[in-house]
Amino acid sequence: MLYNPKSKNAGEFISDSEIKETLAYAENNKDNLEIVDSILKKARKMKGLTHREASILLACQNEDKNKEIYKLANEIKQKYYGNRIVLFAPLYLSNYCVNGCVYCPYHAKNTHIPRKKMTQEEIKREVIALQDMGHKRLAIETGEDPVNNPIEYILESLKTIYSIHHKNGAIRRANVNIAATTVENYRKLKDAGIGTYILFQETYDKKRYEKLHPTGPKHNYDYHTEAMDRAMQGGIDDVGLGVLFGLSTYKYEFAGLLMHAEHLEAVYGVGPHTISVPRIRKADDIDPSSFENGIDDDTFAKIVACLRIAVPYTGMIISTRESKEVRERVLHLGVSQISGGSKTSVGGYADDVEDAEDSAQFDVTDRRPLDEIIKWLMELGYLPSFCTACYRSGRTGDEFMKICKEQNIHNFCHPNAILTLKEYLSDYASEETKQVGETLISSETELIDNEKIKEITKQNLKKIENGERDFCF
Repeated sequence: MLYNPKSKNAGEFISDSEIKETLAYAENNKDNLEIVDSILKKARKMKGLTHREASILLACQNEDKNKEIYKLANEIKQKYYGNRIVLFAPLYLSNYCVNGCVYCPYHAKNTHIPRKKMTQEEIKREVIALQDMGHKRLAIETGEDPVNNPIEYILESLKTIYSIHHKNGAIRRANVNIAATTVENYRKLKDAGIGTYILFQETYDKKRYEKLHPTGPKHNYDYHTEAMDRAMQGGIDDVGLGVLFGLSTYKYEFAGLLMHAEHLEAVYGVGPHTISVPRIRKADDIDPSSFENGIDDDTFAKIVACLRIAVPYTGMIISTRESKEVRERVLHLGVSQISGGSKTSVGGYADDVEDAEDSAQFDVTDRRPLDEIIKWLMELGYLPSFCTACYRSGRTGDEFMKICKEQNIHNFCHPNAILTLKEYLSDYASEETKQVGETLISSETELIDNEKIKEITKQNLKKIENGERDFCF
């Protein structure tokens, strides 16, 4: 099929022939420093790159140029997102699944993994446990099972999650990562007040995709790949893309991911709100070494940097799949959101017992508690943020993107990050973390450019000390 980013046909906006031509072009020009320099010149305008331009940077092996790529990625991250790092946690509601995905322990043929589906009372316990950690933002996860996990169950669970206010805790934004569904169901999710709808493509290589998903509704490549179109048609403003690196060649996935972003921009005027970069990890009956396309840490860092340069406006997410060392390495290359204190099992937060992990979707590598992660971020010079203000203020979709692309979100996000960090320090932090945090808040407040906003921020900080909560710009 001919490549057409404005088409709503998956085979046209993710064109196999276009990807292969792109990769061949990148391979032939990776050492052409004149072309590399011209791309870097364009990239310094911080308006993004095409999938073909970015693929050349990814393929480039010149050490000096790679240093420039990493430096530029950091500059773009600072320009758009500053030193803020948004925190979230996944919440697994159910691991019942009818699909046969060969890289996921939830696959239907796995008969020895215990199947679990939380009741609303159990969800309440999990949410209270997450609130007691300090979390304000969740990513809701389930397996695909129309009988056990119908849309009605997801909607009821969202209502429960948003209704719980324990002590000073509240979940202010629930993003949803569930299987591809209908326009009607996306409308229902929108009406339920979800934040971002997230769906990982897993792989953009159609032949590989169909082989990796031999059975179940997820086998349908086109229906899965066109899910974001239906979500936007259903009124969802913010969508999140991602691939599972290791399933196919990373260069193919990189080009496909950017083509998907270009498609959303071309058709809806809004690219992905977030891009996630998970790598395949060990799980119950999954051995990552059986997949021949795994990538090393150096390659992973290069992917993150090139994604940041190519899609400067998007939020970039890295989970606890990655180690402390890897997360630290890529934070300055473009990552703007991380999970903390995560459990990938059904019901893992309230009980916090090892046997809950027999239902985990993948092994967590960074097992540090949230408080330790917050302290670590601050000591590295980052500003942890629990902010959800844009979502609740209607700054979503094209409205958010307009502000972001104009590099003005710091006017909202920076003071909001300060205020939500103050809430965390007041309600949940250890004494040691609190000391580091108060010093950081003092210095970060003085960096606010707008004097009026600075003064209001200082006033609200005092109000938080006096017990008031939930201030935002």
